[in-house]
Amino acid sequence: MAQAVGRGGLRAEPAPRRPPAVFVAFSFTSAVDLIISLEEDGFVSGFAEVYVREGEPYLRTAHGIMICYWDGVVHYGLYLAMITAMSQRKSYRSLGLFWLGSLMMSIVVFLLGNLIGKYSSDISPAFLLNVPYVLIPIWAGVKLFQQPRALPCLTAEQVAEEQRKWLHQRPQDVLLVLLLVLVAAFTFFRGMVILDCPADSCFEYIYQHEPYLRDPVAYPKVQMLLYLFYVLPFFCLCIYGLLRPGCSWMPDWSLVFAGAVAQAQFSHLGSSLHSRTPFPYQTPEDVWWSFLVTNVLYALGPQLLALRCLRRPAFFLPSAPTSMGKKYQ
Repeated sequence: MAQAVGRGGLRAEPAPRRPPAVFVAFSFTSAVDLIISLEEDGFVSGFAEVYVREGEPYLRTAHGIMICYWDGVVHYGLYLAMITAMSQRKSYRSLGLFWLGSLMMSIVVFLLGNLIGKYSSDISPAFLLNVPYVLIPIWAGVKLFQQPRALPCLTAEQVAEEQRKWLHQRPQDVLLVLLLVLVAAFTFFRGMVILDCPADSCFEYIYQHEPYLRDPVAYPKVQMLLYLFYVLPFFCLCIYGLLRPGCSWMPDWSLVFAGAVAQAQFSHLGSSLHSRTPFPYQTPEDVWWSFLVTNVLYALGPQLLALRCLRRPAFFLPSAPTSMGKKYQ
């Protein structure tokens, strides 16, 4: 079937006519999660109190409430957007990759935190309800990566011209590299903090700036370890990808990590300030602004990177022989 030319000069492959049942089912669970979070915060009552208390009490933590809000609002919106795109025969690949990263980060931190945190003794058979959230996204991720990527309507000469530019000729990329270097350094620092580095700066930070990292629920510790061992190497690879042309993996994986970091930072920020977090682990009021600015900038870096990869992907396309008038495919 011929490709259709979409907005922004991208030729998107037609999507399936009917939405997969997995998105419909996950939309329902997202609505349930939103009800749980609203009930735990006192906005509604009498819907899921018994289930949360007897089945999954860890959903009553600040982190549990935050991930329910994210699932009930952001994931629900993504499901509706993807279902709409599929029904209109439009590509939903970019939305799907962002959702994939967000959901996988959410469920991995949640499950590991439950297993090693203070609620490990309260795990019941209801815990097995989370297993599909691990298996189905893996299957969906394979399907998403198998879908053809939207191709830019560029000639090979245009691609070659963009890839010949040095970093100083791309001012936006210079700013992105600087931001990623700062974000990577902050990731490494918080990783050292969570690993009990004896340095005075680490001790001061965990007690005076982010005491939530000491919370025995273990979610923040798991989060920082995932940042250290997975997100930090990705940031380093992205810096390399902004320096060397032709890294064709950048557009897809930047979306995955943008979704993962956005979800993680929302949960971390919200949990640090939420009243369900015990007072000794809440962020002190005198450092609120510095805490918010650093964590918002941390979340913003991967989003700007993904946007740059989507809007101007020529630098990341594989090199191709040039010929006048030949379109890049």
